[in-house]
Amino acid sequence: MKPTLLFDLDGTLINTNELIIASFTYTLDRFCPGQFTRQDIVGFIGEPLEDSFKKVSPESADEMVQVYRKHNIQHHDDLVTEFPNVYETIRTLSEKGYPIGIVTTKRRKTVDMGLKLTGLDAFFDVIVTMDDVNHAKPDSEPIDLALKQLGSSQACVYMIGDSPHDIQAGKHAGVNTIGVSWSVKGRDVISDQSPDYLIDDMYEILEIVRPHANEENEAL
Repeated sequence: MKPTLLFDLDGTLINTNELIIASFTYTLDRFCPGQFTRQDIVGFIGEPLEDSFKKVSPESADEMVQVYRKHNIQHHDDLVTEFPNVYETIRTLSEKGYPIGIVTTKRRKTVDMGLKLTGLDAFFDVIVTMDDVNHAKPDSEPIDLALKQLGSSQACVYMIGDSPHDIQAGKHAGVNTIGVSWSVKGRDVISDQSPDYLIDDMYEILEIVRPHANEENEAL
């Protein structure tokens, strides 16, 4: 049985970093002008929006989330791109029959926007978003749900992501973890989480899964 691969979306498959930073900057400048730097904002990336804004202002968090989402959707297509070699790698995995899914802290609407924009929407067998779970990453619930929907066991599963929450969630779920070095948080932040693998190019995924694929006489 081929390994199952679960991918984070933002910062892993698609480059939404500048969109996220711009949306945070717009929102925070409206509610807390001059109080947050770009580096402060980078620290928020990877966790649910509600959690980020509750840290800033519990009483205004819900309104801040709405302002953020409106800005994010309005500017989405202008600022989102795909990371190098992502499309080719995901297409190859799909064509070879690997079960692949997305596990993200985004809402389904913006997930669909990003996948459609980058042409990745044709490939994934399952997508688990914030709309589907009670507890987001780093809790294991999103990964557990994805595996249940795929009918996959934990025997050979990889969680791939750019955030400490991705690596922590994978460990909590008892699966293998792969960190990506292009994280906006920096390679060292991901390395410090001790993922099973740390990659510099998405193509490296193909080499990682090859020994476990049980494919006779077939090159991945």
